[in-house]
Amino acid sequence: MSVQERKERERAGRERLIVATARELAEQQGWDAVTTRRLAERIEYSQPVLYSHFRGKREIIGAVALEGAAEMAAALRAAASAVHGPHARVITLGRAYLDFAERNPAVYDAMFQLDGGLAFAQEDTPEPLKDAFAALLESLGEVAGDGVDPALFTEVFWAALHGVATLTRAGRLPPADAERRLELLVDRLAKI
Repeated sequence: MSVQERKERERAGRERLIVATARELAEQQGWDAVTTRRLAERIEYSQPVLYSHFRGKREIIGAVALEGAAEMAAALRAAASAVHGPHARVITLGRAYLDFAERNPAVYDAMFQLDGGLAFAQEDTPEPLKDAFAALLESLGEVAGDGVDPALFTEVFWAALHGVATLTRAGRLPPADAERRLELLVDRLAKI
């Protein structure tokens, strides 16, 4: 291994450490607790080293969002592939989405609530975000209905799931009705 390869590997390792530490701190204490100063202390590197990887908190949030999008895409695909039939697949997909949001609140916030400097629904949207949307589209496109653009249907369904996840987490919707809410969403929106 060349010196350059070793340096690149060490740099990538530091970036992974920064992102993992930011996620951990955000999940424990919220995103307000994530500062470059605190991260530098936790990873035992100076702030200039941290800034050599990320220009600031916004880019760190973006990195967490991209990592989270990849994890969400994998979780959605795994859930959808485990069941057969469109109705069961869409219910399972919705449940997996809501479970991901509940289990990873800080990551979910980085993905959809905070400014991570990422473009959504544009040509320069990063691949992990496109792939997370594609993971939804793969199952939802088949139930959009005749004459309905599958991508547009997926956006509406996703918006509904996001609303349910966000409102439930904020205590605005009772968690006990989560399954009934999901069934209603699928029965009313999806053409199954």
